Amino acid sequence: MKLPSFRLRIALLSAALAGSTLVGFGAVSWFQIYNAKISRLDAELLNHLMRATPNFPPPEEPPTGAAFSKKENSRERSRWQFYEDSLSYAFGTNTKTPVALVVLDANNNILYQSNSLPTDLEVNRLLLKRLELAPLPPSPKREPPPLPSTTNPSLERPPLIRPRPPQFVTEQTKTAVWRIGATKFPNAQIAIAVSLQAVDRDMAIIRNIFLVSIPGALLLVAVGAWLVSGGALRPIRQLTGVIQQVTVKGLDQRIPIGTTDVEFVELIQVFNLMLSRLERSFTQASRFSGDAAHELKTPLTILQGELERTLQQVDPGSEVQQRLSNLLDEVRRLSGIMRKLLLLSLADAGKMSLYLVEVDMSELLMEMLEDVEMLAPQLTVQTDFTDGLWVKGDRDLLIQILQNLFSNAIKYNLANGWIQIRAHQTPTTLHVTIVNTSKDIPLSDHDRIFDRFYRGDPSRNRKVEGIGLGLSLAREIARAHRGDLTLDLTLSGQTAFTLTLPMK
Repeated sequence: MKLPSFRLRIALLSAALAGSTLVGFGAVSWFQIYNAKISRLDAELLNHLMRATPNFPPPEEPPTGAAFSKKENSRERSRWQFYEDSLSYAFGTNTKTPVALVVLDANNNILYQSNSLPTDLEVNRLLLKRLELAPLPPSPKREPPPLPSTTNPSLERPPLIRPRPPQFVTEQTKTAVWRIGATKFPNAQIAIAVSLQAVDRDMAIIRNIFLVSIPGALLLVAVGAWLVSGGALRPIRQLTGVIQQVTVKGLDQRIPIGTTDVEFVELIQVFNLMLSRLERSFTQASRFSGDAAHELKTPLTILQGELERTLQQVDPGSEVQQRLSNLLDEVRRLSGIMRKLLLLSLADAGKMSLYLVEVDMSELLMEMLEDVEMLAPQLTVQTDFTDGLWVKGDRDLLIQILQNLFSNAIKYNLANGWIQIRAHQTPTTLHVTIVNTSKDIPLSDHDRIFDRFYRGDPSRNRKVEGIGLGLSLAREIARAHRGDLTLDLTLSGQTAFTLTLPMK
């Protein structure tokens, strides 16, 4: 299972944290703005309740009711209708705000009530209910009788008694939400309901702004966190890049510390020290194998020459000749191992010298084909290549690659099996594929089959000669030619190797 990206998790966690903060801030701001608007509406509503006082008839006038004429009732209603209409445009909006008004006298007789709204009956019921709960006005203070005055008493108005501050509540009908305030004066009672549709409309606009701006802000936060985390993880990517380049030819890689954040300095120092130790150890091992091959080459050559000369001096068919022949075979086998080790040490050091000439791969394949027919006549050989497949390379080393591939195709083949040789070229590359019948190679061995001294399943290789250096050396020679040698995926019961060489 692929693990999630650490950089992606940083970006998502940052966006989640910022989102929680912005949502919380937006919710608190929305409620603060809403409460501020309601408080402002309450202040305006209180102001208008207090301004309604001059509209009341003075207490010395006769009470309203049957004593009023129809003309006076009409005049009173017109005055309150005008007051209600003025309220519709008095609450800080550019449009007409629905307002309901109920006015009672001191005896709870209805002087005026709104009847222009579809929901006036329900709103008026709420207003009357609120008037019942409104506190009574304070009683007038008893003061000593005033001194005689020369002015006309009938022209003097009694002192104004301010009512107790009203309490404002929010009530909801079937179609709207209302803010209601009610108060009682000594000579009348008044209740006003203001629709909150303008406030709700403003809050809806603010909510939509939040709904649009918060996702945009989260996207910016996520992108910013992605970029910032990318910069913070740059030393790790640099370290990863160097690790990917660490091969036997790239142990001299080092990560510079001068531009690295202080948090990664110790990690990079430890990694650079590890590379230094690996480079020193590999150099010593490579030098040892090369030096050992050089040192053993001379005595093995001398030993081989002495055995060949002695073998010519003994009696043919004798037991001594047989033993000397066995010893000569082992010396030749050991010499071959030394040559392979020497070539591998040169390849590891990047010093494998190539004598580049034009090589006819078709001719080399025909020579290998003749060897196969002579060494394994029981195998069926199929060919699919044309003449004139030329490449530029080291002829002897290319022959060594093909010899190793054909040798394996013969050694690991099945009884009465077959070998197929295919070759084709593109404008830039030559592909040579050798397929043979064999036991299946486990998938676990596919990545290790080119390792040195690795021979896979012992049960598969028990009767097969070799020490596991051939494929490793063949691939190193191919890579020295700027090509490659790969194990192909095939059907069950088959093994296929493909040699790739550049045309130029």
